[in-house]
Amino acid sequence: MRGLDSFDIDIKQCWVELEEFENLLRNNKELNERKDILPFFKERPHLSACIGWYAPDNFCNQIKHEFTLFGDFRADLVVGDCVNNIYCFIEFEDATKDSIFINKERSTSEWSHRFKDGFSQIIDWFWKIDDVKNTSQFRSIFGTENIEYQGILVIGRDEFLSELEKARLKWYLNRVVVDSRKVICKTFDQLARDIRNRLSRYPKIL
Repeated sequence: MRGLDSFDIDIKQCWVELEEFENLLRNNKELNERKDILPFFKERPHLSACIGWYAPDNFCNQIKHEFTLFGDFRADLVVGDCVNNIYCFIEFEDATKDSIFINKERSTSEWSHRFKDGFSQIIDWFWKIDDVKNTSQFRSIFGTENIEYQGILVIGRDEFLSELEKARLKWYLNRVVVDSRKVICKTFDQLARDIRNRLSRYPKIL
C-alpha cells in the first residue's frame, strides 16, 4: 500500500480553489458525492489540504485522495503532517436535502442512512488504525508507530437543516466520542466558511 504524497500548500492557490468551491455551492442546491464532490476536490489539492487545518498544528505537508487503509477501508481524503505526525481522515457524503436528516411522518426527523454510514466508516477507520499501529506496515506508511489523528465527516447543506436539527447535530457531536476522540462533522457551507476564515489570516495576493 502506498503512503501519502508530499505536498507544499500554496496560499495563493488556496484562495483560487476556495472561490471555485464557493461558486460551486452558490450554483448548485444539491451535490452528489461521486458525480460532483469527489472529482471536484481531487482536482483541487490545495483546497483539499485546507481541510487538514481542523487538526491543530497540522502543517498539511502530505495528502492523498482515495487512501486505502490497510486493504479493508478507504478514506476519501487524508491530509497529514509528517513532522508532527498529525493526520486528518476525511469522508465526503452527499450535499442533499436528506443527507443528514430524513423527514418522515412524525414530529422529529430521523437520522439519514448517509449520515450513519459516513459516521460508521470513521469508527471503522479508528478501529483499523488502532489495530495495526504497532506493525511494520504502519511504520512504513507513517514513519512511526504513534500518530495523532482526527476523523472528519463533510455532509449536507445548511439550508436543509432546521434550527432544531442543527441543535440535535451539535448535541450528537459533542456527546458521542470514538476512542476518546470527537468526530468533526461539517456541512459543505460551513467547510467553505471555515476555510475562508483561516485563509483570512494570510494576505490575498492574486
